[in-house]
Amino acid sequence: MDNSIALFILLALFALWKLDFISSLFNLKALDPKLPDEFKGVYDEDKYAKSQQYTRVSERYGIITSTFSLTILLVFWFIGGFGWLDTWLRDLGWSETVTGLAFIGSLIVGNSLLSLPFQVYDTFVIEERFGFNKTTPKTFIIDQIKGIVLGVILGAPLLALIIWIFASIENAWLWAWLSFTGFQLLMTYLAPSVILPLFNKFEPMKDGDLKSSIQSMAKKCDFPLTEIHVMDGSKRSTKSNAFFTGFGKHKKIALFDTLIENHSNEELLAVLAHEVGHFKKKHIIQRMIFSIIQTAAIFFLLGMVTNKDSDFARGLFDAFGVAEISTYAGLVFFMLLFSPVSKLLSIIGNAISRKHEFEADAYAAEIQETPEHLITGLKKLSADNLSNLTPHPFPVFLDYSHPPTLTRIKALKALG
Repeated sequence: MDNSIALFILLALFALWKLDFISSLFNLKALDPKLPDEFKGVYDEDKYAKSQQYTRVSERYGIITSTFSLTILLVFWFIGGFGWLDTWLRDLGWSETVTGLAFIGSLIVGNSLLSLPFQVYDTFVIEERFGFNKTTPKTFIIDQIKGIVLGVILGAPLLALIIWIFASIENAWLWAWLSFTGFQLLMTYLAPSVILPLFNKFEPMKDGDLKSSIQSMAKKCDFPLTEIHVMDGSKRSTKSNAFFTGFGKHKKIALFDTLIENHSNEELLAVLAHEVGHFKKKHIIQRMIFSIIQTAAIFFLLGMVTNKDSDFARGLFDAFGVAEISTYAGLVFFMLLFSPVSKLLSIIGNAISRKHEFEADAYAAEIQETPEHLITGLKKLSADNLSNLTPHPFPVFLDYSHPPTLTRIKALKALG
């Protein structure tokens, strides 16, 4: 471990783990047994106490899982696991592309198997304990199988293409970035119509007051709504949500059945108006552009760290005990090296996202000519999901893509 790059990565991994650990401690310390006045009438004492206990359990479990993940990574690294795996696969005589798929696939499979017990515990113990889980063991197993199949069908060809590009084409980072961006855009188009229905059932909303009201609101907002679906979210959880998908003039809205069950029509319209606000304010396009630019930088840097003539690349591979420089191993090592920058980018992205949430809230209040419906909808969502009502500002700054509910309510009330 005398390699300076190895030392930097090691310190970065510990620093990021410590940052998340401190963030969780701050959230635990910020828990206030007194129910905020804004939520009286939505939470009773028992439910509020339950929400705080859910936060405690979730934060502590997060500390355990992150500590376990870091420990496994370091043990595998220090015993020479990366070098051993690369040498063993290369000795099989496969091509660079096939070897790369096997290398990264082995790491993914190993990580998945080690994390599986934690997923089971989270779903069938923690979520079950607090009344959220509706997933049966059969559904859980089928979901896992579907996820693996999708990963092989969609992820493996993309990874193979990227490995081949870096091994065969000049200015490889540019072509790899363009290929990856094209794949992202394709998945954005295919996800709602092909992938999501593999896991959930989407049924057209029945004619009635709610459907008519949604269509009227869409017309008022000049929102190109083509389909309204109800998703069987209750198949897996009692938690609620809503989202819209689609490109151009073909927008689709999906509401969880649990959301419809627990909210009035006015509150549902407020939630959907918020989602429409993201579209009208061009937040989706802005986030997509941010992601595309970030990906370009990542592929450019990846090209540098997998350059066989680069001293830096040689040092990076030496840090992990791997003899031969390759794109596939460089991709894994680079993501570890890049982790501090990735965290910084996520903090910036979350700050932008929180700003967008305030803007979408304001749009919803403007469309409905009152903020009250969204306020009551947010309160109910918080209660249904046992949200932490008093998060510490530090974890909000670090990890929250949405502002705390109480902060959003105060901002809505300030609109008048």
